[in-house]
Amino acid sequence: MSFEVQAGEVVGIIGGNGAGKSTLLKILSRITPPTAGHAWTHGRVGSLLEVGTGFHPELTGRENTYLNGAILGMHRTEIDRKLDEIVAFAEVERFLDTPVKHYSSGMYLRLAFAVAAHLEPEILIVDEVLAVGDASFQKKSLGKMSNVAHAGRTVLFVSHNMDAIRRLCTRCLLLERGRLSLDADTNSVTSRYLSNSVKLGGPDEWIDLSAAARTGTGSARIGAVRYSSSGNEGALPYADGPLFVTLDICALAPMVVRCLALTLHDAQGNKLVNAEIASHGVELRLREGSNLVQFQFERLHLNRGVYILGWWMGGTIEDQEPMDHVLWGTSFEIIDLEPEPFAYPWAIGPVSCRFTVTHLVDSTKP
Repeated sequence: MSFEVQAGEVVGIIGGNGAGKSTLLKILSRITPPTAGHAWTHGRVGSLLEVGTGFHPELTGRENTYLNGAILGMHRTEIDRKLDEIVAFAEVERFLDTPVKHYSSGMYLRLAFAVAAHLEPEILIVDEVLAVGDASFQKKSLGKMSNVAHAGRTVLFVSHNMDAIRRLCTRCLLLERGRLSLDADTNSVTSRYLSNSVKLGGPDEWIDLSAAARTGTGSARIGAVRYSSSGNEGALPYADGPLFVTLDICALAPMVVRCLALTLHDAQGNKLVNAEIASHGVELRLREGSNLVQFQFERLHLNRGVYILGWWMGGTIEDQEPMDHVLWGTSFEIIDLEPEPFAYPWAIGPVSCRFTVTHLVDSTKP
């Protein structure tokens, strides 16, 4: 691959698992030497490739902040000036003088990101580590990265979150099997990536999701999904019609799930629907093994086209790490039944859909 990034550009790097994204960032960060070719960077580089990269577990949060600043070439006076801001952002004031080996993964992540983002490198390189934090921290981190970008510094951002990529980046690189497949504007690249990577499933058939890109603890996972519409078996959902989505959740032990959110995105990665059980006061009591849970949407206020199904599942909304998070699980098509379809003007943006959730306790997946 061959490409250039100009000073002040914010470039997203996307691709499937094993495409070479993390390896590329390690080469640019001087962690891994290339087997052939050259990589040139001009300016001070700050990188966050894994949780706590460069942190020494025996040192305190304060000592690691100064250590990372020194590695970046910062003078002590510069770090002194930024220390309070870093600590406030990371929310680790009470534990600043505690060795980081005693930190939770969330605390570790917050401090590592705060150091990388606040010590003003000319080039900020961030891998998909934000998926570990909770929702509020992710929102704050993306806001900080946006501020860094607007300050005229260069940002390279790897993520599977197309919403974040579209918000932050004007240009994207698509990697496939270690090669640069496409270098273009963000909309073009994300559309190509989604069309290539998300399997289009048929109605009323179980779609295997074991190979889907996901994060989470794995204590409960959604292994398969099936969608259907009313009417004849095998019929596609239609605009302004109902949709039934059945999830096969495999739990390693009996447990209670208080947060399960089903999401629908359009073909460009815009989130349109977020149906979550917590807002309905529903909790799921899962047994060990297979559990079938069905979402029933009364009417889909969506235009015809291809949509992408994903989910987030956790014990509670406040969980630092979900049990299972799949941003792009499978895609399905919505058709028109009327000869002159009506295009909903609000189809691009959040869409409100009434839904109910049923735990099919006595059912098993065929």
